[in-house]
Formats: sequence, structure tokens, C-alpha cells
Amino acid sequence: MIGCLIGEVFALEAPTVLLNVNGVGYEVDTPLSTFCQLQKGQSVTLWTHLTVREDAQLLYGFLQPQEKTIFRTLLKVNGVGPKMALGILSTLSIELLIHTVENEDLNTLIKVPGVGKKTAERLMIELRDRFKTLANTSTAANSTNTQIQFSSNSPVAEAEAALQSLGYKPAEAQKMVSAVKADFTECADIIRAALKSMMK
Repeated sequence: MIGCLIGEVFALEAPTVLLNVNGVGYEVDTPLSTFCQLQKGQSVTLWTHLTVREDAQLLYGFLQPQEKTIFRTLLKVNGVGPKMALGILSTLSIELLIHTVENEDLNTLIKVPGVGKKTAERLMIELRDRFKTLANTSTAANSTNTQIQFSSNSPVAEAEAALQSLGYKPAEAQKMVSAVKADFTECADIIRAALKSMMK
């Protein structure tokens, strides 16, 4: 089991990070809360979860160990796969997710792409007890203003691609980005603002 990777960010293409670990490049999918804090050339430790399928071995990485714990907890919920778990962690901070579950706030959960009413209700039931032990030690996962370097695409295009990777439809992603792009020049800021606008 690969528990963590320590290396240098070689390339960024939302939501995937290419991490150079002693000359070996690992492709790691991340929630946007982690992705938006990374810069090309940055030395970083990513706490990882490995998923082995018949056709692929997939790595998921997180800057905070607790985020990895929450991710694994989400995967234990019936009907929740890695993509949905990443979408939840990209849309909601750890604190907000725990608060949402404790207060049975279905409306907030339903705003996450791919989470319908039935899935939200199942999340509430299965996560309530598990989150009680995490509530006191939770930290906001998306609290940095670190800017991020992208390659060829424009910040707007990168933001739209990142939102689509979460499960938003192209038209939805375009609408979300269009509503906030005039106020920001960096992709990370556009993504954060777009996700924040969905929570209103």
C-alpha cells in the first residue's frame, strides 16, 4: 500500500497532479481543495489512497491526513465511489461537511454534483456516528490563497475542466465560471468562487 508520496509537483491538470518522486512520475487525482494549493515545482507530501481495479490502479492524494480519512470514510457509504467522494471534498470543507451531516442539512449535500436526495439521506445516516469522533479535530480544507500555475489552457478553460471533473455538466460548469470570472484572473480563485456561489 502506498501511504504517502513525497516529491515535487511536475505538472498540474485539474484535478490530476503529476508528482515527481525520485525520477518516477505518479499521476495522483486530488480534490480541488488540495489541487488549488499546489504550484509547479513545489515540494510536497501527499497522503494517498490506492484503488486497484481490473483495468487500472488509481492514486488519490490529499495534503491533509484527515482529508484522506474522510475520503476513505465516504467510500464506505453504499453508492459512493472515488469520483463522488472527491466531488464532496472539493465542494465542502471538512468542517462544513461534518456540520452538514450533524445538522441533517440535505439541501447543502444535494448541491454537490452527483448527489441526489436518496444519496444525501444515505450519507446522513451512515456518516453521523463516524463523524462524531472527527468533529473536534476537523480543520477547514480550503483555506489558502496560494496561487497556482497552469500550463497551456486559459484560467477560465482550466476552471471549467476542473468543475466538469467533479461531475458538473459542461453547461453547468460554464455557467458557474461565467458568473465569477470577471472578478478573478487565477484559475484557483475562479474555482473557489464558483464552488462558493453554489453554496449560497
